[in-house]
Amino acid sequence: MAFNKSVRAAVIAAGLSAVALAQAPPAPAPAPSAPPAWSAGPIDFSGLVDGYYSLNFNHPASRTNVIRNFDVRANSFSLNMAKVTMEHGPDPIGFRMDFGFGRSFDIFHATEPLKDGASIMRHVMQAYVSVKPEKWKGFQFDFGKFYTSAGAELTETHLNWNYSRALLYANGPYYHFGARVSKPLTSYWTGGVQLVNGWNNVEENNSGKTIGLTSALNGKKVSLLNNYYAGPEKSQGVPGMRHFMDTVLLLNPHEKASFYVNWDVAVDKSKVLGNQNWWGIGMAGKFQVTPSIAISPRYEYYNDIDGFITLTPQRLQEFTATVEYKMQKGFLTRFEYRRDWSNQPFFDRGNELASAKNQSTLLVGFVVYFGPK
Repeated sequence: MAFNKSVRAAVIAAGLSAVALAQAPPAPAPAPSAPPAWSAGPIDFSGLVDGYYSLNFNHPASRTNVIRNFDVRANSFSLNMAKVTMEHGPDPIGFRMDFGFGRSFDIFHATEPLKDGASIMRHVMQAYVSVKPEKWKGFQFDFGKFYTSAGAELTETHLNWNYSRALLYANGPYYHFGARVSKPLTSYWTGGVQLVNGWNNVEENNSGKTIGLTSALNGKKVSLLNNYYAGPEKSQGVPGMRHFMDTVLLLNPHEKASFYVNWDVAVDKSKVLGNQNWWGIGMAGKFQVTPSIAISPRYEYYNDIDGFITLTPQRLQEFTATVEYKMQKGFLTRFEYRRDWSNQPFFDRGNELASAKNQSTLLVGFVVYFGPK
């Protein structure tokens, strides 16, 4: 059972079952009720169209919501994502491919060193094959490009509680290219190992490899998930290792109330610049007021101690309040207020770049989706 973020969403929707959590890294919320599955022979299809309008009260001339993923366009309508997924579960051989376009695809691959005609990969979020031998008691092997196991949030908007992505999502790994294996070790614990090129790169920028260790402990109302990545993330010939630890605690005390706490700590080691440290903590809740309406608050504290992530040594905070309305199966809208602030001038205001210590936005987003995920 591979740790797979898209599979994880269906898991959470089913109530954080032990088997499902073993397949995926942590997701914070029950996914919206899925429309009927689409299939053609042995291949299942799913997809979505996701767009929004964001109003930034700083009215930046750049029309950019600083440090956001994926709601980056200010005072403008924007297409976040249009995506189609083709998938066949391993029986014992399977595959998955997610492809499409939109501004989120550009952000997702912003640091990808693509060249020699490989830009087609910018339209592919995942592409991997799976092997799951029937007699190997849940062991699964995947090879290709896949979402990271780290974090409490997912890439697709409708599988999260809030519309905007958390700072911990925005500043962590998005995806990896390589191999991963996972296996249930007990009825409540699943472990996994990954060997990948690095962070957010299909093509390697050095000869080293990154190792990932994943663990999922699942109970009926409490789940604890840990992910650790370590490897040389610098260009060829530049020494130094990056270590990244991600922990997510999921709480489901009631069918109408769920909570998570996500904690990250990391260091990028360099003989030239010294150690670059950063850490952050986020917490969120989701309250299902009616079958169609949910309210989701979120708060984060992010300390970029040495300015490695944001290029500015600073302490960032954000508060988000989201109201979700499910119009019907496969169609939802979200209304969201978010405020970001820092102890340093970092946000754009009018024509002045990095002149404000805060920014506030209002957003309305629409997502139409089909299929099981």
